[in-house]
Amino acid sequence: MRVMNSRNEDIKVIREMMEKSSKFLSLSGLSGVVAGSAAIIGSAFAYFYLLRDPGATDYNSWQETVILAADALMVLFVSVGMSLLLSWRKAKKNGQRLFNKVTYRILYSLAVPLVAGGIFCLVYLSRGDIGTVIAATLVFYGLALVNASKYTYGEIHYLGLTEIILGLAAAVFGRYGLLLWTAGFGVCHIVYGLVMYFKYDTKRNG
Repeated sequence: MRVMNSRNEDIKVIREMMEKSSKFLSLSGLSGVVAGSAAIIGSAFAYFYLLRDPGATDYNSWQETVILAADALMVLFVSVGMSLLLSWRKAKKNGQRLFNKVTYRILYSLAVPLVAGGIFCLVYLSRGDIGTVIAATLVFYGLALVNASKYTYGEIHYLGLTEIILGLAAAVFGRYGLLLWTAGFGVCHIVYGLVMYFKYDTKRNG
């Protein structure tokens, strides 16, 4: 019986070592909460200051295009910056390195769809097609998450699928595009972040 328990423990340790060497496990759940909060604030700004009267808004106006782009970039900057900071703190606390071979793999997996999607969105943003941009950001971001999920927690895969579905819905129901964008980047990130935090972060801290 003791031999069997010892073997099970050895297998468990080996499995954990293999998982740590092949997956990025330093992603902080709180980074999802921060990203979601930033997205909600950014979408609120876009709605109350730019989209409160769609009939009077000239999306071809260069000034309004710049404001929308700056708003989106600010959300991106805060989200990525806080994600890196919180993930670095988690990695340091667990005695791990934030940047390693697995990190570079996940960054590459994220970068391909995100860069392609970013260029696509810039083209349509320059044309003033905000509806297509809103839908495309969700779809390409979801594709990036699904593509990178094999190198990190499995929950990322389902978050990516949710973002894709919301993006397609935004393409079909353009009138609710901003609301769906807020649900995808805001609400979904917060829910995902809280689930990850209580499932992994608090468990390890305890």
